[in-house]
Amino acid sequence: MDPNWNDNQPIYRQLRDRVVAMILEGVLAEGDPLPSVRKVAAEYQINPLTVLKGYQALQDESLVEKRRGRGMFVSEGALKRLRKSERQQFLEEEWPQIAEKIQRLGLDPDELIKQIKTSGDKK
Repeated sequence: MDPNWNDNQPIYRQLRDRVVAMILEGVLAEGDPLPSVRKVAAEYQINPLTVLKGYQALQDESLVEKRRGRGMFVSEGALKRLRKSERQQFLEEEWPQIAEKIQRLGLDPDELIKQIKTSGDKK
């Protein structure tokens, strides 16, 4: 996790978003444990209650589950649920702005697809 926090969003929300990114990127898989609240709080010098609030947000979304005496673990099906919600959010909030810019710049969709394929080959 990135130790830098920005002022645009509460830290607990940024922490939640970082765990979501780790799940989407495959750093955390279903069934994997999350780092303990104490460890995260100490490592990033934040209040343990802030960490707990971020973890609670993940639990409220059924992305992690609490196992009594063992900690928090990535829930089964978390990746599938996250991809679905992230795709929906992208299509509703980000894509309209991107599509508008594509139109405004007069970009050809076929050229964009070719560019995407070329970029993917470089990785």
